[in-house]
Amino acid sequence: MHSFLRNTAKEILESGVDLQKVTIVLPNRRAGLFFTQHLGSLISEPTWMPEVKTIEEIFYDLAGNRPADDLTLIFELYRVYQDLSPEAETFDRYYFWGEMILKDFNDVDQFMANAGKLYHHLSEIKELESDLSFLTESQIALIRQFWSSFVNQDRDHQEKFLKFWQLLSPLYTSFQASLAVSGLAYSGMLYRKVAESLDNIPRPEKVHHFVGFNAFTGTEEALIKHYITVFGAKIYWDIDGYYLDDKVQEAGLFFRDYQKDKIFGPTFPEHIPTQIDDRKARIKTYATPLKTNQANLVGSILEKIPAGEAWEETVVILPDEQMLFPVLHTLPEQVDKVNVTMGYPVKNAPVYSFLEAVLEMQRYIKEEDGKLLFYHTAVKNLLSSIYLKSVNPGFAEELMAEMQLLNQIHVSAEKLHKGGELYQLIFQKLENDSLFSYLAKLMEALAERLKDEPLQRSYLYQCFKQLTRLREIFAGQDILTINREFFIRLFRQVFREVKLPFEGEPLQGLQIMGVLESRNLDFKRVIICNMNEDSFPPSAGLNSMIPFNIRKAFGLPVQEQNDSIYAYTFYRLLHSAEEVHMIYTTASDQGKAGEKSRYMQQMGVELGREMEEEVVFIPIDQKSPESITIQKDAEVLGLLDKYLIDEHGQSKTSFSPSAISVFLDCRLKFYLQYLANIQEKQEVSEEIDAAVFGNLAHLSMEILYQDFAKRKNRTLLEKSDFEELNKAWVFPAIEKAIRQFYHLEGEADTKLNGQMAIARDVLQKYLHQILKIDEASAPFKLISLEKERKYTAGLKIETAAGAQTVSLKGIIDRVDEHNGSVRLIDYKSGQDNKTFPDVESLFDREHKSRNKAAMQTMFYGLIYQATVPENTLPLKPTIFNLREMFGDDFNPYLQIKLPRAKQGVEVNDYRQFEDEYKVGLKSLLEDIYNPEIPFDQTDDLKKCGYCPYKEICGR
Repeated sequence: MHSFLRNTAKEILESGVDLQKVTIVLPNRRAGLFFTQHLGSLISEPTWMPEVKTIEEIFYDLAGNRPADDLTLIFELYRVYQDLSPEAETFDRYYFWGEMILKDFNDVDQFMANAGKLYHHLSEIKELESDLSFLTESQIALIRQFWSSFVNQDRDHQEKFLKFWQLLSPLYTSFQASLAVSGLAYSGMLYRKVAESLDNIPRPEKVHHFVGFNAFTGTEEALIKHYITVFGAKIYWDIDGYYLDDKVQEAGLFFRDYQKDKIFGPTFPEHIPTQIDDRKARIKTYATPLKTNQANLVGSILEKIPAGEAWEETVVILPDEQMLFPVLHTLPEQVDKVNVTMGYPVKNAPVYSFLEAVLEMQRYIKEEDGKLLFYHTAVKNLLSSIYLKSVNPGFAEELMAEMQLLNQIHVSAEKLHKGGELYQLIFQKLENDSLFSYLAKLMEALAERLKDEPLQRSYLYQCFKQLTRLREIFAGQDILTINREFFIRLFRQVFREVKLPFEGEPLQGLQIMGVLESRNLDFKRVIICNMNEDSFPPSAGLNSMIPFNIRKAFGLPVQEQNDSIYAYTFYRLLHSAEEVHMIYTTASDQGKAGEKSRYMQQMGVELGREMEEEVVFIPIDQKSPESITIQKDAEVLGLLDKYLIDEHGQSKTSFSPSAISVFLDCRLKFYLQYLANIQEKQEVSEEIDAAVFGNLAHLSMEILYQDFAKRKNRTLLEKSDFEELNKAWVFPAIEKAIRQFYHLEGEADTKLNGQMAIARDVLQKYLHQILKIDEASAPFKLISLEKERKYTAGLKIETAAGAQTVSLKGIIDRVDEHNGSVRLIDYKSGQDNKTFPDVESLFDREHKSRNKAAMQTMFYGLIYQATVPENTLPLKPTIFNLREMFGDDFNPYLQIKLPRAKQGVEVNDYRQFEDEYKVGLKSLLEDIYNPEIPFDQTDDLKKCGYCPYKEICGR
């Protein structure tokens, strides 16, 4: 297999030079390892190996210094910025700008631009752009494209921006001076220092050989030219005629310029290699619908590699580092060794998400009556994490269940601390002076519990290292005040850049690496993932304070140079490849269309040979979901036995009006809810929805009359009672209802949030209106309220197993005796209709306006009469619609009204309709027990709109 590094090592060896007097300079250390391996395999007798260095090491050795870390430099830059700007923003807000400014300063020095003139011109162009009133919209759009960070808003913003741009030149000068005093430097500063003093560099003892370079910075170019002309250095180009000879091929952009250069030109080989055209590699492209499918595809490609082939000759290139773990998890068993040469972002690790969630929780802490309270969503996120679950799994599950049951919006620290030491450490309020020490302590506590998780501990170690560095920087300064909010924002800013470096044996096993790590390396088999535009090559756009035209004028790199570097990195992978597999995604991702990389398009046109293409399909059933039908076999019919009354007159449960109504709506929903016992997912709700409001209204009315009757020791309410009820009983009843509903302690003060306070006020209005209506109809005698009395009945039906008696039950909101009738009152928070054409329609599932409320209140008549058989008074079904009570013509009584009739006939006694009602109910119950009628889906899709089971049905 052709190998540039091996061929170069062979060429140097055959030249007869004394290797001990040679220094090999390469773009990166990884290439140095492979070069040393190749050279070692070519040497047949003991000899001294040459010194192998990177270009960075050459500069840093000559400068006598090493660059400081970015965090230190950004902080130092902020110090200088504060001195120059009286209105400096806070450090966490400045951090992003600081990164960008530092990168610009680095580019200015790396390419040896005149900073004074450059920033002078920048200031001038900003003055020009500050008045955009005379420009067209397209011109404004073009200017904004030149400088992506600038957004023109109003004159006030323009002036602020202009002040900032005018700071850039003094900021650069002052920053350089500040770094010189403190002994710090950034890489561009050191490079420039060396490049501007080349005449003072002593002649090196060894001859330097520069191997495999592509795009030089201005300082690198100056140094290498100096070494070639003055010190006799040699340079070896890793090139191919495919892109060098084609004047529009971006991969050869730099080489074509170097070929014309009077110093670099003569160093090019006489015969340019044409490996890409000569090798005729087998190239295959794959289109996958989803990004995650790529990992499976990589695994299947690797499985087909013949046994015995060296894995070192195969590379998997991952332009997107998030694909690393999916690929590692899908590697076939025959891959015995893997070397990963790329960093994995800690921000994608579970432990980072956990630490971020702990800090985020601090934003939603509140204190009431000396108690520390934590917001339920933040608590739930942490309790759901493996770190807290594993410490005390039972406690975490019980606490989440309790939060849901009691609908707790806030959870007390006291309750959370019962989970153990880690819970006590996490659920506390952080003070400004303990932020660093707290996070360090938390990381150490997690590391202690993750002894068997080396990867997670490695993530923690990287986070801890960065935290320690951040802490050291802040410890030595007095210009920043750290508060909790500042710390959380800074945590996100700084830790998003932290990467976990993987360790391995770089010369053995399957090679997995990022794009730029592949420089100078040759492989027989190349597999590239994410061959999508905006991924490889990456999306266009340089984050810079300096507009495009100014960058280009001063020789700073622009997108054109970036494109060339990535294009070269891609095409040089083809130098030695015999097999190339390129995978791209057709689905859009994060707003980006699934467009194949331009490199694939170019190769299809330029190579002049066919490339295999495979479209990977994921089988998708595009048919409508099949209908779900539950046949009533012996097992299903057995589930219905719980409703039957046994020989002792008992049943496990009973049919309620709600169950009957659900069966009429959808037989399958009845099966799922009442027989399969698939319950709706319960969530802690901060909203006062219709169901919650209705429950509070029912409970308030029950408590209002119940407490009044107990206090007065009578159940008869006279007109004279209502003044006292309105003044003294309504508010306490609502307060008590809220405490009961949310399971608050008996005497606990009900501190209400905004929504609950509004709901309480609305409830008061409703209760006062009910009392107004009741006062008008007083006197009346209370018989029962809600749960005070159970009303049940048995109804004989015919089943396949013979005659059976099913149990019926219901909770009647209020039963009272009024004007010689027993009123069966149901409170409704909706707008239920009180008219129906006939009893038969109440059980007709095909009837479009089937009256559920009428069916329910008539059901109450049935169970009341069965429970109180001695009753001889008329039973009057009554509905108090909360929304309709404020109308002058409000009438709470059921009416039978034919479709075209103007007036309805009031239902004064349920018993007049009892026989007909029982026939309809009996027929419906016999349907439920009929083995020939399955539990199937409703045909009325409108009923599926708010059904909790619609996802099961696929509707």
